Amino acid sequence: MSVYENPGPSLEDVHAWQGLRVLEFGVDWCPHCQTAQPVMADALGRFPGIPLVRVEDGRGRPLGRAFRVKLWPTFVLLRNGVETGRLVRPVSADAVDRILAEWVSSAGRTEGS
Repeated sequence: MSVYENPGPSLEDVHAWQGLRVLEFGVDWCPHCQTAQPVMADALGRFPGIPLVRVEDGRGRPLGRAFRVKLWPTFVLLRNGVETGRLVRPVSADAVDRILAEWVSSAGRTEGS
């Protein structure tokens, strides 16, 4: 069973999302994707309110092209359906933690302003 949705959400669906969300582009057979999955799961475990949506990517997949995905995995950080950051091929949970903590903090400051 694939961990990636195929097909994934449409671009219109993504733009309609509210709150924070992480959109992952990759494929099951990609060794970089396999390496990043436990790193991201560990990091996102400390941010339980942020959903992760895994989308199978590849040639001709419109969502990946809309986000200009070049390497797998690519994690697009979204706030209210708009990209506010991205991680490409993360390998260190500490680095991901720092990026996610900064991202969540900046979202809180923006929404609370």
